Amino acid sequence: MPDFKLSAQLKGHDGDVRAVCFPVANTILSSSRDQTVRLWRKTADKPPAFDATITSQGHGYINSLTYLRPSATWPHGLILSAGQETIIEAKQPTHTATDNADRLLVGHNHNVCALAVSPRGTYVVSGGWDGKALVWSVEKWQVTSQLVHQGEVRSVWAVLAYDEHTIITGSADTHIRIFDLRQVRHDNEVEPRRTLSTNSVVRALCKLPSGLKGHPSGADFASAGNDGIIQLWKMNGTQVGALQGHDSFIYSLACLPSSEIVSAGEDRTVRIWRGSECIQTITHPAISVWSVAVCPENGDIVSGASDNVVRVFTRNADRTASPETLSAFEESVRESAIPQQQLGQTINKERLNPKSWLLNNAGKKDGQVTTVLEDDGTIGAYQWSLGEQRWVHVGTVVDSSGSSGRKVQYNGKEYDYVFDVDIEEGKPPLKLPYNLSQNPYEAATKFLGDNELPISYIDEVAKFIIKNTQGASIGQSTEAPSADPYGTDSRYTPDQAAQPKKYLPHTDYLSLTQAKWEPVLKKLKSLNEKHIMAGNKHIALNPDSLSRLETVLQATMGTASQKTGAPPALLEVQRSVYSLITQWPYGDRLPALDALRCFVALPGSATLNDTKFGSVVDVALKGALDTEDPVYPSDEPLAEFIKKFDASKPSANNLMMALRTVTNLFATAEGRAVVAAEAPAVISLLARIAGVEGDPIGVDNNNLQIALTSAAFNFACLAFNQKQQQQPTAAAAAAIDLEQLMLLCQVAEAVVRRQSEPEVLFRALMTLGMVLVTGAEARELARTLELGDPVGEAAKKAGEARIKAVAQECLALLRG
Repeated sequence: MPDFKLSAQLKGHDGDVRAVCFPVANTILSSSRDQTVRLWRKTADKPPAFDATITSQGHGYINSLTYLRPSATWPHGLILSAGQETIIEAKQPTHTATDNADRLLVGHNHNVCALAVSPRGTYVVSGGWDGKALVWSVEKWQVTSQLVHQGEVRSVWAVLAYDEHTIITGSADTHIRIFDLRQVRHDNEVEPRRTLSTNSVVRALCKLPSGLKGHPSGADFASAGNDGIIQLWKMNGTQVGALQGHDSFIYSLACLPSSEIVSAGEDRTVRIWRGSECIQTITHPAISVWSVAVCPENGDIVSGASDNVVRVFTRNADRTASPETLSAFEESVRESAIPQQQLGQTINKERLNPKSWLLNNAGKKDGQVTTVLEDDGTIGAYQWSLGEQRWVHVGTVVDSSGSSGRKVQYNGKEYDYVFDVDIEEGKPPLKLPYNLSQNPYEAATKFLGDNELPISYIDEVAKFIIKNTQGASIGQSTEAPSADPYGTDSRYTPDQAAQPKKYLPHTDYLSLTQAKWEPVLKKLKSLNEKHIMAGNKHIALNPDSLSRLETVLQATMGTASQKTGAPPALLEVQRSVYSLITQWPYGDRLPALDALRCFVALPGSATLNDTKFGSVVDVALKGALDTEDPVYPSDEPLAEFIKKFDASKPSANNLMMALRTVTNLFATAEGRAVVAAEAPAVISLLARIAGVEGDPIGVDNNNLQIALTSAAFNFACLAFNQKQQQQPTAAAAAAIDLEQLMLLCQVAEAVVRRQSEPEVLFRALMTLGMVLVTGAEARELARTLELGDPVGEAAKKAGEARIKAVAQECLALLRG
């Protein structure tokens, strides 16, 4: 099929275009942060042209939009829109802004960010920042059911009316929920039939076709969000694919009649995916592409972006824009500035290839971006076009602040602005750093997240940024908004004080399963080949074992590891990995330990013992601590082994992987039982590493410190959960006693005194906090250690609000 080309650019909105809809070939709908909904009707074919009518004028940002197709009751259909005003408006497309709405739906408490209509038009479903998802009858225009979202959902970002009785939602809590409306309770609530876990906020959903025209993967629907990955799902909850190519948040998904997927996001692109491959990338001269939709009649695409423009793209040569319009669009893309941080790398001009490099080197995939040194000394960004087989200039890369003017230093970085934000009377203002190359709404989102503030403030914070940076542009010299370099004269004060988030108790266990299987497999194969060449075939894997290892690594390592379940060959491969950990030379064990720490998070893995070395905990820790080649089999208890090991010999990285294994064992009930049985030995090892007695190990290895504090937290969490249990379990049979809780407090104190990295400090303080909430006896023991001073120091040396908040909770428990 030919590439999509620009068909038309629809200009008229005065703010970001947040939502678009393409119900029929000659009509486009759009909503914007300029508080309007616009209907665009096609008025000419060659070149394509559209005229706009403002159908709705609100008093707040309009962020969501959908269309109810014509029926006997509504012969022209209905435009449904909603946003900051929390009211869903239903209005006939023949009406204008001065006409009253046909229906107003009241039920949400905060911004309505998602709307969808069922395929037959029997209901509307809405999602909002209030964590609600409501189902509205089109016949009665009333709420017929509320979809239950338990836990700390915050926002329902995406809703998909899959069919007349199935709804799928995506939320800020990283979960996808599938609901069956036929299972409504007497109180009109519907519990999810199935809940799927992802690794990031879910912002977009789309239905995929079935039957002969179905997606090649066999998937029923797709999801996407903050991790930039499109995940493909069956309705039974099985993930059958993942599409990677976006460099930032994905905000919107749609599906073409050809079953190709269309995606749009924060990396300025719309991408078209055929099967598992990205076949075309359309870069926009904007910071974000907020929304994308497909016309079911002709397969054209419409996008809405942060530069206030609605754009139409087509594969049909008869609907392509004029050569002048195409040229102007390409020029606007070339002239756009790309923030260096958006490319995810620090660029060293001295090492860049010259522009001539592009003539002799092809890209590896569509949408691949490379940077070269232009003849005038600037940094050019070029994107590989698979269809055209050439590099296309897509912009000039600017530094992180995007300006050559005066900068403001904050936390070791330079910004165009650092604003003060007053949140609560009598308390110091919070700092809001901002660069002109950033999207105000994403800067606002990050600010709220960093300071644990309600997402409902986002529009006010973004509006404040926009107001106080008006007139400034990338490349101009920028002055701070007042004589004070931090801009204390320009402050944002919300209408009400934010309520601090409460962190304790936290009853969910941590895991450290993120991994990429390709480099692990490559390293294992390389080491295996080395041993074969050296004549050590007795400790090497045969070709069949290597093949099984590759299959299992693919299924268990990475973002999908805990969603796909345990592959059939897991235990057989795990036995092989045990052999590598204990028989290979000490310096070669790291990739095998890396594989094991992912295996143990899956059902069945934790209970696989080794005939010579004992439990999975024994294998991991002895493999990481015993530097002899090979590890010598012994009946010596793990606790005695740990007491005697030489702390100066083990590799910090091997030890880190072993502690990740311990941490991940808490993911399953059987894993918790195994690790609880070894709690005295393992907690004593944590104390050795932290330097409770003697010199600490790996104080400069941040990954080891994260693994150390994660394992310590999980033990403290286990102790708390055991206290709460009314029915004894296998894990509870080996309860964490007061002596071990005291040692965990000492581990947390030692880390807090020596470390300054925020994530390490946070996990150490959370470990201490979980010990304190376990009970009065634990708090009394902690008080004898006089932990108030180190906790207070941690709050001072780390500026993050979450660290200060959990430190305050710990201090309150110590004093209480």
